[in-house]
Amino acid sequence: MPRWRMPTRASAALAAAGLLLAGCANPSVGSAHDDPTEPVTLTFWHGWATPGEVKAVNESIERFEELHPNIKVRATGNVSDATVNQALRAGGDKAPDVVSSFTTNNVGQYCDSGMWVDLDPFLKKSGVDKKKVFPKTLLDYTGYEGNQCALPLLADAFGMYYNKDAFKKAGVERPPRTMSEFERAARKLTVRSGKDSYRRVGFMPNFRLYQNSPDRLFAQWGPTYFAEDGTSRLAEEPAMYKFLKTARQLADAQGGFDDLEKFRLTFGDEMSSQNAFLTQKIAMHLDGEWRGLMLKDAKADFDWGVAPLPVPDDQADTYGRGFITGTVAGIAHSSKHQNAAWELVKFLTTDTDQVVDFANAIHNVPSTYAALKSPRLDADPTFRAFFEILRNKHSKALPPSTNGGAYVVSLMDFAYSAEAGRVPDLRAGLKRLDDQIDADTLQSKS
Repeated sequence: MPRWRMPTRASAALAAAGLLLAGCANPSVGSAHDDPTEPVTLTFWHGWATPGEVKAVNESIERFEELHPNIKVRATGNVSDATVNQALRAGGDKAPDVVSSFTTNNVGQYCDSGMWVDLDPFLKKSGVDKKKVFPKTLLDYTGYEGNQCALPLLADAFGMYYNKDAFKKAGVERPPRTMSEFERAARKLTVRSGKDSYRRVGFMPNFRLYQNSPDRLFAQWGPTYFAEDGTSRLAEEPAMYKFLKTARQLADAQGGFDDLEKFRLTFGDEMSSQNAFLTQKIAMHLDGEWRGLMLKDAKADFDWGVAPLPVPDDQADTYGRGFITGTVAGIAHSSKHQNAAWELVKFLTTDTDQVVDFANAIHNVPSTYAALKSPRLDADPTFRAFFEILRNKHSKALPPSTNGGAYVVSLMDFAYSAEAGRVPDLRAGLKRLDDQIDADTLQSKS
């Protein structure tokens, strides 16, 4: 099973539990005065857990140790953010030297608290120009207010999987590119099986479905979440109103929220053989690059393809964009072997062959310009479709914040109410949402 996750609720729970705080226990206990040519053993904590993923990580470490025979790496997988944060706050010999995380939403806290060290001095010392190595969208979510405390370690791009057989039968000639085309295609592809039930829906817009977190769909509008002073500005963001209106129109075009929600509750688990796209209950589906490998492994009995998600009609020139996230890697503030740790981070994130091999092994999108152009990359066209989404200059990642993913969870809760028709005054509701996000941000800084 390829890596996947929906981390926003987990990160909010960590913040609520006090595990992600702006003040770090002792951010100066580490050292960047070690000699990276001397014998040393580094500890590397990561979140990958499945046998194939762990094998790919261990093979990466073996390649690193061949290049750096004086450095041994002791890796521990399936480590949660909560465990990492507790260890880094405590410091000491039991804390890791190098950390990777799936939760990009927490980068703002990692940087602001000093729990992860600023990598810019290491990049400069090594002659690595980050702007020439990494796509801008990935740099956007690996730093905060000038502190590059993380680097991208493979990426996830989100696009639209579509059922080609269903398209042909419904007379839909190609994947929709604008939201108005999206609505028309969804209507054509929807097949009822009774007054309030379905055999198939064109697209399930409900925000509780699988990867349909509202922030991922909202990315197609290219929104601005925060003002220059760091305060939330969703009530002042015109795209917010257009996004919620479009989501409602998509639902209404296929029978309305209530009927769709009832149908959604019949779907199987996202990662099981009863996934709704795999069982053809959905004709168009938002998902990441890993889904293609899973469809092949499951021997899906229909023809399918991948395309970018549609964009607003008044932004048709941005078609090809999508939501971007990924894994991040950094060095713990408490590490006494930061120069040796940098050698490992630099290898994992900037060595072209390593990035390509790792991307091929776990079916994630490469995170450097050079790796994206490598002829050694998996040639599967459905996989490569996500490379183009990553390369698109209009693709968006979530902006980092000192309150981690709490603001995204607040947006999710609001969106659940809005799509169900429980927010009679959107502007007033969004102003309350802004106030809540700002309060959470102030609390995270206290």
